[in-house]
Amino acid sequence: MAVHIFIILYEGSAWGCAERLYDTYCIRLLLEQKYVFKIFCYIFNCETQKKERKYSMARTKGKLKKLRVIPLGGLGEIGKNLTVLEYSDNILIVDCGLGFPNDDMLGVDLVVNDITYLISNAEKIQGLVLTHGHEDHIGGIPYLLKKMNVPIYGTRLTLGILENKLAEHELGFQPELNCVCAGDTVKLGLFEVEFIHVNHSIADACALAIRTPLGVIVHTGDFKIDTTPVEGEMTDLTRFGQLGKEGVLLLMCESTNAERPGYTPSEHKIAESLVRIFDLYKDKRIVIATFSSNVHRIQHIISNSVKFGRKVAVTGRSMINIVSAAVELGYMNIPEGVLIDVSEIKKYPPEKLTVISTGSQGEPMSALYRMAFNMHDKIELGTDDLVIISASAIPGNEKLVGNIINELYKKGVRVLNDSVAEVHVSGHACQEELKIIHALTKPQYFMPIHGEARHLYHHKELAEYMGMEPNRIFISEVGKILEIGTDGAKFNGTVPSGIVLVDGTGVGDVGNVVLRDRRHLSEDGIIIVVATIDTQASDIVSGPEIVSRGFVYAKESEPLIEQIRMISREALYHCLDKGVRDWAQLKYKMKEDLSKFIYSQTKRKPMILPIIMDI
Repeated sequence: MAVHIFIILYEGSAWGCAERLYDTYCIRLLLEQKYVFKIFCYIFNCETQKKERKYSMARTKGKLKKLRVIPLGGLGEIGKNLTVLEYSDNILIVDCGLGFPNDDMLGVDLVVNDITYLISNAEKIQGLVLTHGHEDHIGGIPYLLKKMNVPIYGTRLTLGILENKLAEHELGFQPELNCVCAGDTVKLGLFEVEFIHVNHSIADACALAIRTPLGVIVHTGDFKIDTTPVEGEMTDLTRFGQLGKEGVLLLMCESTNAERPGYTPSEHKIAESLVRIFDLYKDKRIVIATFSSNVHRIQHIISNSVKFGRKVAVTGRSMINIVSAAVELGYMNIPEGVLIDVSEIKKYPPEKLTVISTGSQGEPMSALYRMAFNMHDKIELGTDDLVIISASAIPGNEKLVGNIINELYKKGVRVLNDSVAEVHVSGHACQEELKIIHALTKPQYFMPIHGEARHLYHHKELAEYMGMEPNRIFISEVGKILEIGTDGAKFNGTVPSGIVLVDGTGVGDVGNVVLRDRRHLSEDGIIIVVATIDTQASDIVSGPEIVSRGFVYAKESEPLIEQIRMISREALYHCLDKGVRDWAQLKYKMKEDLSKFIYSQTKRKPMILPIIMDI
């Protein structure tokens, strides 16, 4: 049985009518009964015809296919941004960032995403597209490429920063890096990705319009709307509006500043403030710590240094790498003779020097940290110095930044940060800018991204204020699957996800057990008991010797150490006299007896490590 329905539709209303007609009960019933179903739409609008073709792509042999949106990072946290889009046997990756360890991740250098799902579906991956060159968006790429080789697409500065990063890792192959510009479109399997110019705290940032068989996904990346940008044009709001008219299936919009009302100030505000500061502090050496990727701000610092007759020294590995890449690619203009090596600063009077440094987040062993704690081999700070921290503390780093500021004040150093001077503006959109993107794109569905839980929920409330129905807003979690089809959208299952800890050259070899031991050692210390026994004679040949680290100072606690030695000796003889020769039982008895005694005396639980040798 064939049912033919003829519909004459006119410009402006065609597809909406067709969708409403499809959603009616009778037609869905026909589909469920597997009858042949045809709709002939005589449409006088070419854009509507494109949507009709897209709709036919989404149905294959009567079965509705689903678009899966899977965040593997960047939700419920700051950093580690990574999103997976999947349709049929095609996967597209958007960004691949890293995060920094929490206070309880002792000894850990970096945190990256668990990419088990991508590894198991590597043959489906069409490519990795990058929104911009910040660490929380590209820092995890070297660890991804060590598992699989995927083509990467990004703008010129983004790839320039990435190339420097990849040079530090031995991949064993040449990654496929494809340079694009804002306005370009690349086809990756069933996906078409358009790069859209946006303003951010780094040059060459882009939002993405991702065309899928079901519709367009707009992924904003990190952005703000700066009407007076330092370089180039303001965010391409025209394109967002055009996409809104064409129809946006899903908006994935950043949420970092969703709690903040109003608009984010322009970067030009910092340029004006820097002029005043350089003029006011002519008699001091100026040390400025900022994000190494904020190329425009670094350019302002260098330009003002030139204006006031100062030489510029750059310290901090990431700062040196990014400044070198920006100069090479033409994103920075530095007059010849202005840049000097940090080893040459003693050749110049302090008031004729500007030092640009890393460490604006208080990172241990960063350049500013080493200066503050007298660990820098070239720069020593004092009363003749002004330190400007041109950044706001990322959530979780407030204590680290505060420690550095306190140490600098103890040295008599004058400190300016965003709480006392106009030395920083955010690179992220505030509420009014977010409203503009929502109003322009008019999405069918919305998923807030890039932020902790409070940021995501504030963004949800903002979308509802803009008139969006709550059941069309999806606050997701890392690893959670959002499925979108022509019949609606819903969460449906999860994929393997989580974090992988990077410690030195080791990736993933530090897990919960190792972290637990490190926390144990940091809280209560360790006691090592060393003894040599003769199992045949059932006697102790030497020891037990007691070594204590982080528990008590042995020289001041000799009576306690002697008691520990005696209890260890008694535990060993107790086992030997009973004929116990199993090493595990010997160690267990010693640990059990010592733990009870030490806790009764000190209310502490140090790690106890018995070392028993047999002659």
